[in-house]
Amino acid sequence: MIETQDLSKQFHDFMAVDGVDLSVGAGQILALLGQNGAGKTTTVRMLTALLQPTRGWARVAGYDVVKNGHDVRASVGVLTEQHGLYMRMTAVEYLDFFGQVYSLSPSARKARSESLLEYFGLTEAAKRRIGEYSKGMRQKLALARAMIHNPGVLLLDEPTSAMDPESARLVRDEIGRLKSSSRTIVICSHNLTEVEALADKIAIIYRGRILVQGALEELKQKVFGAPEYVVQFAEAWDASRLQLPQGVEKISTTPTSLKVRVAAPHESNSQLIKNLSAMSAPVLAFQEQARSLEQVYLKVMAEARGQDYVQ
Repeated sequence: MIETQDLSKQFHDFMAVDGVDLSVGAGQILALLGQNGAGKTTTVRMLTALLQPTRGWARVAGYDVVKNGHDVRASVGVLTEQHGLYMRMTAVEYLDFFGQVYSLSPSARKARSESLLEYFGLTEAAKRRIGEYSKGMRQKLALARAMIHNPGVLLLDEPTSAMDPESARLVRDEIGRLKSSSRTIVICSHNLTEVEALADKIAIIYRGRILVQGALEELKQKVFGAPEYVVQFAEAWDASRLQLPQGVEKISTTPTSLKVRVAAPHESNSQLIKNLSAMSAPVLAFQEQARSLEQVYLKVMAEARGQDYVQ
């Protein structure tokens, strides 16, 4: 549904996006992570055919963003940080207007608008002017507008920004529900917990370039290496006597713990536990060392700046 090769955008002497390669299939959610000014929004604008690439190419829903800009824009729903809401309109008028922009019939506009307003809890405020809405309500209405024509590709920039926890959860659930075999979603977000819950693929962008991309577990492997496990003992126990299975590397020991790196956990962990049991080790707990998306992001960014990563 989304494919780019060497996608680049230069403004005068500033390279905003530099050689971005992406491939996002139908039914996948891609999260673009990076600092403000890293190139996320510029990338999204090229994917919506609002900006022409300086170099490279992109196809969205099978359409070239340069040659078939109208078809691209008809195939995507976009939520940007600047919503473009018309403050003097009511929500009903606003959604009806954009339904007309997307050439929906009157009956389809009405049905779609009513469904979206109800889902996002805006029915009671549907006939109030948007200028009277809170920031969270405006965010929900902007997302409803992005979905009015039931697009095959959704490009969402900070979709839960300024929302209360309940509303943010509602939007996250809706994004997850919207993912289907025929729809692709791209999210730009600083909420790493949200990204962990939603994204199938993650790309970290810095100064216009993709540093790493892949599924979260793939990124953990790339950035930190093989997973690490900690064995906690109920009392002091000499772990140096333990025979480690093939593919298990000792990292450190204390009188009451053992830390190991395991290349293939599905193959080696059961044998490691058997060896501990055979030696009557007083095992209190055996668990994987937690490695979050936040840790991955911070290490990747530190390395990009030439700094040491401090966990």
